[in-house]
Amino acid sequence: MRYNCLGGNGPRVSVVGLGTMTWGQQNNEREAFEQMDFAKSRGINLFDAAELYPVPPRPETYGLTERYIGNWLADRDCRNEIVLATKVIGRSTGLNTPNAEYIRGGSNLNRDNIRRAVEDSLVRLRTDYLDLYQVHWPERDCNVFGKRGYLHNPKHDGVSILESLEALGELVNEGLIKYVGISNETSWGLMEYLRCSEKHGLPKIVSLQNPYNLLTRQYEIGLAEMGLRESVGLLAYSPMAFGVLSGKYLQNKMPENSRLALFKRFTRYSSKLVFSVTEAYAEIAKKHGLSLAQMSLAFVLQQPFLASCLVGATTIRQLQENIDAHTVNLSAAVLKDIEEVHSCYPDPAV
Repeated sequence: MRYNCLGGNGPRVSVVGLGTMTWGQQNNEREAFEQMDFAKSRGINLFDAAELYPVPPRPETYGLTERYIGNWLADRDCRNEIVLATKVIGRSTGLNTPNAEYIRGGSNLNRDNIRRAVEDSLVRLRTDYLDLYQVHWPERDCNVFGKRGYLHNPKHDGVSILESLEALGELVNEGLIKYVGISNETSWGLMEYLRCSEKHGLPKIVSLQNPYNLLTRQYEIGLAEMGLRESVGLLAYSPMAFGVLSGKYLQNKMPENSRLALFKRFTRYSSKLVFSVTEAYAEIAKKHGLSLAQMSLAFVLQQPFLASCLVGATTIRQLQENIDAHTVNLSAAVLKDIEEVHSCYPDPAV
């Protein structure tokens, strides 16, 4: 396993990280324990969670993922071997669900909500500190979760980035969290966090967790340069595009108990265009003697702006194939073929 330092001198994280958003929904606690045991045995030290998980969010399952991780950490007695990351939800209206009030009566990113969220996560995770604490999505209205087009509406900005970062800085000073990261952010958002950090002497962001995969590459425009120049590493989520890049949905298949079959609300990776472009990438993988899954993950893992590629799975077999992708090096010929498809169909899933 290879490792990178977040923020240049922050925590040392495995280039493959363990995503956990299925635990408590598609995976039970026993299966979560098996995945954590296996991932740790393969050198993975970054476990990424969120107070919201599992996804899709429901009041009945809220916080279950963190509870599973906390129980495992206590049972295995290995807290100091894991870089533990979790997240505070953004403004609860961003959940786009009618019952969002179940999280703190309707959350935003002010000082009180961030502190309460951290304290509750620490209890569920059965630890007294978090290595990386992330803002799950922005407070303001902006281009997140596949939204195309930007409508400027500053009246809806809500809590300022400065106020949120000041709250996070207090928690760093108290030792409850070590490092701060953001997620689902734009170029402007990252710039504003960095500006506030420098101007007000607040913690500098060490990571940005955004979607990045063969079907969603807009991170490369603006954010990639900013991340490299400012030492803010990408934690790439959905590197398999909700399993679409495994190839299991090709030829109009919809496997039983697959994510897209179970949860119709997730439409980002289920359009006809997405499936058509996935077919083109599958042909490239076949041409070069690769599986589509490992080609897709290897592409993400070869990016210079990547800190860690967060892989999730519902079975150990899937998890093993995903982890093994870090040993695959894509040739110039493979990359050339990928770019030819991308130039014709850039970011079909946004």
